[in-house]
Amino acid sequence: MISTRPVRVDDLDLVCEHRERMFRESNSPGRTEAILATQTAHFRPWLAMRLGNGSYFGYVVEDHGKPIAGIGLMVIDWPPGPSHPMHDKRGYVLNVFVEPSHRKQGIARALMDRADREFASRGVAFAILHATKMGRPLYEQLGWSATSEMAKSLSAGDQK
Repeated sequence: MISTRPVRVDDLDLVCEHRERMFRESNSPGRTEAILATQTAHFRPWLAMRLGNGSYFGYVVEDHGKPIAGIGLMVIDWPPGPSHPMHDKRGYVLNVFVEPSHRKQGIARALMDRADREFASRGVAFAILHATKMGRPLYEQLGWSATSEMAKSLSAGDQK
């Protein structure tokens, strides 16, 4: 039986595992095992604090009590802009993961629909996410579109 529940503080290891597997499966250049391990080591305390204070929330899908999927959500402070001229926050979707054995069954779609409802209940009118190549077709089907965002690594950020 498949059920969905809110993510809990004791889901820390599960979310870290899903995130690392998501990045590993994206097959992006430069994502070595060493980089993934370093990322997870720094992500774990970051996530623990946010799970604890509720600023990271989301859902876990279980099949007969065993976790098979999850989604993370945050509301982030953001200045009003053309995409949301009257709102000073954005929804942020992250860590969408479904076990390979349960993919193509509508679970990710259901999680994204739940995210839309959760953001709406919190007064969030605009949301963003970073899509993997695997996730992009689903997000496009759900009405998400690419933006003009660019990124750059700064050397000072590598020293922390």
